[in-house]
Amino acid sequence: MRTERVLVVQRPGRAELRTQTVPEPLPEGAFDVDTVYSGLSAGTELSFFKGSHPNLTAGWNPELGLFRGTDQPTGYPVLRWGYMQVGRVVASRSPSPAPDDLVAMTYGHRSGYRGDPLRDRVVPVPEDLNPLLGIYVAHMGPICANGLLHAGADQHGADVRSLADGVCGRKVAITGAGVVGLLTALFARMHGAEDVVLIDPTKARRVVAESLGFAALDPDAEDTAVLLKTRWRHGPADRGADVVFQCRGQASSLALALRLLRPQGTVIDLAFYQDGADAVRLGEEFHHNGLAIRCAQIGRVPRGLSHSWDRERLSAETVAMLRAEGETILKHVITDVLPVERAPELLTEIAERRRHVVQAVFTFDGTA
Repeated sequence: MRTERVLVVQRPGRAELRTQTVPEPLPEGAFDVDTVYSGLSAGTELSFFKGSHPNLTAGWNPELGLFRGTDQPTGYPVLRWGYMQVGRVVASRSPSPAPDDLVAMTYGHRSGYRGDPLRDRVVPVPEDLNPLLGIYVAHMGPICANGLLHAGADQHGADVRSLADGVCGRKVAITGAGVVGLLTALFARMHGAEDVVLIDPTKARRVVAESLGFAALDPDAEDTAVLLKTRWRHGPADRGADVVFQCRGQASSLALALRLLRPQGTVIDLAFYQDGADAVRLGEEFHHNGLAIRCAQIGRVPRGLSHSWDRERLSAETVAMLRAEGETILKHVITDVLPVERAPELLTEIAERRRHVVQAVFTFDGTA
């Protein structure tokens, strides 16, 4: 029998590895993949580990688009979490993928997975791309690319031809210099942004941003809204960022993003908020400057663009960015590569703020 090791959140604050068997034989149309790398999304996934994810206490009704206490929540144990997997196909009874193909998928932290091309999204990892960068191809990279797509739709409606349409020649601020913020900054620079500034209170993240060639500001050391609005002038009483990508899951960061904008500007919100939003003051800059907030999550492309933009195209845009910036990402963004056996310890250290990582990646062969 084929066996797989699965990283499970047993209860808040406790993760463990389980071993499970996979039924044989391989059904017609299915394929088996062995995991090479599995990336950790420290924001979303720690919410399951810490117990703050809304799915744990309320069920999501996809038809109504509502979280409701009357619907069945996910609860514990959390068996499938994580969306940055790279695997090697070891057996296939499907026309695609074929054995030995390297693929990017979103099946959670596990040593292997039985996939179905009709159910699962399978993205080939190009041979010229370092397999470690493949963790971004299926989901995380498209999340960031979708942010630029929403910025383009904010400017051009349904007539978005390129990711450059939302940032080219524009002054861009990014609140949050985690993985989402850093990849979004790389996308923006690649697509012609005039200026890109990242803002984050964590020194280690600002150091990474600067290593990638960006200006990075500390919001706790100075009023970054005053600083950037003094620097970025468009005309009388018209100062600030053309667009802000909000990439940090804190209400205070969204409040800052609104303060950074020029009048009638838009925050493209890529963050996941686990707590309330008391720090968001909608009676201040949001009201007086006529601002807007657009949520840009990977579940949807902007309305009217689904005929020309989908996740496959966003993955292709991600591959193009990784080809251009892959070496710097490998050097500065992917900070920790470790065996999955050490994952429970790492999660505890991050949750208790005893360790800082930008991008952690788990391996399943006992090596790092």
